[in-house]
Amino acid sequence: MAATAHLRMPNSVIFVCDIQEKFRKAIYEFDKVVLTSSKVLRAAAILDIPVVATTQNRARLGDTVPELSALFSAEPASSDEKKARLLVEADKSLFSMWTPAVETAMTSASTSSPSSSLPTVVIVGIESHICVTQTALDLLAAGYRVYVLADGVSSCNREEVPVALARLRAAGVTVTTSESWLYETMGSASIPAFREVVGLVKDTSASTKASLSSLVSSRI
Repeated sequence: MAATAHLRMPNSVIFVCDIQEKFRKAIYEFDKVVLTSSKVLRAAAILDIPVVATTQNRARLGDTVPELSALFSAEPASSDEKKARLLVEADKSLFSMWTPAVETAMTSASTSSPSSSLPTVVIVGIESHICVTQTALDLLAAGYRVYVLADGVSSCNREEVPVALARLRAAGVTVTTSESWLYETMGSASIPAFREVVGLVKDTSASTKASLSSLVSSRI
């Protein structure tokens, strides 16, 4: 909790939605979704933001891609590595991530948090118009604030993405970019983790530009 004590948004959870091996060739700009999600998870490790990850029918569609699963763990990280803290990794048949296992983990996390408010949930993953949309709508109905990162979500058909994001915005979701969310989460250059986060932003500047160019439509 020390890392989050002075954040502008100190009570957040990252949701990583179904970024699995079998989708690599099917999803529009899948690699850019992975790049943005990687940046978000690295930031989560720095800022002590917990993670919820899901897979859709893992036996058929595979595990979360190794580029991302290597960045979170349910076990405490050693002193020489930084991994995001995993609340739960759940396989599902529902399209929404809001499964009983995830709801239980989120309820437990909320109960143990010193904040009286529900966490803000930040979503990356696929597909924008199916699992991401249903997850966001279920979370809104459950009383959560929801952010969807436009440079961290996609679908098989790229035309689905701006339609889905417009629908979510109209429903009350905050649609923004990974960098905007990251700086809003920090809120100030005076927090202890600021320099480390700025280093991450600089380190990922090229991939951020590529993801924005590929995934963030002028129609969003």
